[in-house]
Amino acid sequence: MINHIKGRIDEVNPAYVVIETAGGVGYYVNISLATFSEIKDLQEVKLLTHFIVKEDAQVLYGFSTEEERELFKLLLTVNGIGPNTARLILSSMSVGEVLNAIATEDVKAIQSVKGIGTKTAQRVVIELKDKAKKASWADATKINVAYNNNKYEALSALVALGFPKSGAEAVLDKIIKAEGIQLSVEELIKKALKLL
Repeated sequence: MINHIKGRIDEVNPAYVVIETAGGVGYYVNISLATFSEIKDLQEVKLLTHFIVKEDAQVLYGFSTEEERELFKLLLTVNGIGPNTARLILSSMSVGEVLNAIATEDVKAIQSVKGIGTKTAQRVVIELKDKAKKASWADATKINVAYNNNKYEALSALVALGFPKSGAEAVLDKIIKAEGIQLSVEELIKKALKLL
């Protein structure tokens, strides 16, 4: 298996990168938008990889972080999700957002990815809930909402307004569980103010 590729970026766009290695070989590597945003301005790069052999093709997928690669592999274990769909999920949501959606059973968040239907989104949540918690790179104690930056910005604002941190955090968690992680900081604050 090819674990990683290091070399000069010959060509890069939001869907793939061509990396020329020391031997002069150019590798075509499929990437997510998240990886693209990390490497687009670099001249040299080291990408972690996952190699898939099909009947009609050998395809290489690249990732800027171990977390993204591990989540990609987890997504592939879900019935109905192939490598391109897994890459689409990672292009539409951050690793943290996917983990948060799985942990809070937020089917709507996963379904918001183009091409993901209700049944597939439900399978992702059901089949990966325990696996995601057990993953070495996902801290189970933080998985529920730790990856939602908007939550923490909203929490800071509510504390600054004089609300107790524990009460405000409980209300924000309730809102996120009910409505998903797509809410902006302002929307979270407005909804929390109605409940506090």
